[in-house]
Amino acid sequence: MGAPRPDGRRLRPRRVALIMHIDLELNGARVALNVEPSALLLDVLRDDLGLTGAKLSCDVQVCGACTVLVDGAPVSACSFLAVEADGRAVQTIEGFRETPAFAPIAAAFTRHAALQCGFCTAGMVLTVHALQQAGDLTDEASIRHGLAGNLCRCTGYRAIVDAVTDLTVSASAE
Repeated sequence: MGAPRPDGRRLRPRRVALIMHIDLELNGARVALNVEPSALLLDVLRDDLGLTGAKLSCDVQVCGACTVLVDGAPVSACSFLAVEADGRAVQTIEGFRETPAFAPIAAAFTRHAALQCGFCTAGMVLTVHALQQAGDLTDEASIRHGLAGNLCRCTGYRAIVDAVTDLTVSASAE
């Protein structure tokens, strides 16, 4: 129970926070971090690394505002443990916007006014990119299905679907 104090009461043992070391590739650069085992990737990105493009919204993997890419696949960073990213490649919107793949998506979203407040946009853009890479955007039904995990409360989705359709038509014409 702990050592007795001078008054005879026992001290509670201190809890020691367990820290784990992780190494990952973040937006193309190697990063080494010490994190608590229960630390969420979203919190580490936002609070420890200052990458605030991924947003906390629903906190239960429903809205997509916290989407980042892990090994190229979209994940909900709000429920993805940081230790799960150990040895993996993580890409945030901050890193993605520096790639050539960002410009056509951003242009299509702008052309079709597929964003308003912008809260969901980072997650939406990263999801669209991952779906493009996988070849999963072939028609309106596949676009709607692919984006089902990304909620937008402003646009009504028509503009987003139009922007993504524009991307798929442009990509197939090349």
